Amino acid sequence: MTEVAAGAAFRCGYAAIVGRPNVGKSTLLNHLVGEKVSITSKKAQTTRHRVTGILTADDAQFIFVDTPGFQTKHRSRLNDRMNRSVTQSLGDVGVVVVVLEAGRTTPADRAVIALLPPGAAVVVALNKIDRLERKDALLPQMAELAPLYPFAAIVPVSAEKERGLDALRGALRALLPETAAVFGEDEITDRDERFLAAEFIREKIFRLMGEEVPYSATVAIDQFVQEGALRRIHATVYVDRDNQKAILLGAGGAQMKEIATKARADMERLFGGPVFLEVWVRVKRGWADDDKMLTRFGY
Repeated sequence: MTEVAAGAAFRCGYAAIVGRPNVGKSTLLNHLVGEKVSITSKKAQTTRHRVTGILTADDAQFIFVDTPGFQTKHRSRLNDRMNRSVTQSLGDVGVVVVVLEAGRTTPADRAVIALLPPGAAVVVALNKIDRLERKDALLPQMAELAPLYPFAAIVPVSAEKERGLDALRGALRALLPETAAVFGEDEITDRDERFLAAEFIREKIFRLMGEEVPYSATVAIDQFVQEGALRRIHATVYVDRDNQKAILLGAGGAQMKEIATKARADMERLFGGPVFLEVWVRVKRGWADDDKMLTRFGY
């Protein structure tokens, strides 16, 4: 954290992290908080839910709200709900972090900036600066951004390499109101373990499977029971078609076993205890356009 003057007032507030798909919003959240609370993959649209990550320092509590990537290309009721989550988050918070890819501002980025409410305190995080061959490539981009919105600050960062994060926290702290902490100092998210378990399974599907299956899959936790330090978790992965089920299971169930094994390792790391995980795969056609199913899955 950046140093602040002795006796400085404690600050606390919510900051929404927004941007187009695949700019590194969830990676930024995880590295700002210092723990994995939002799933990541190299595929766009991995994040489907609004996820809160909490960082408490001596002088401030940052309550970061990760949001799905706002997109306009693909339409379904699922995507409509994810886009609505973005716009609702912008209205619910006092500070916004707009994440852009360093070196280029796309029409999709401009569409996100156009959603910003008038008068909001907004900081731009130019992410992935480690991929730039020349750092002066940021100057034209900064000049391009200046007339689009009265940004409070534009901060170059690399979430993955943890570069520029102290400067980003410092810029955000200055915008938070002077008030007491909302959460306990040891809390890192407002999401429960049941939600996190489902997300860890879905992350491994995104990371280990090809392009089609991850976008057609969702995860429901059927049972979550804690017996001492052991957590017994029964989950179901729903896909849209029979061939997707076959691909997800793999020969002799080997693919699904690898997904479950890797997901269980993440759960045990974050939960701090052993996990028994059983995962089933079922077909539910059209779930992404079924309002009842979407509500059941928490979208």
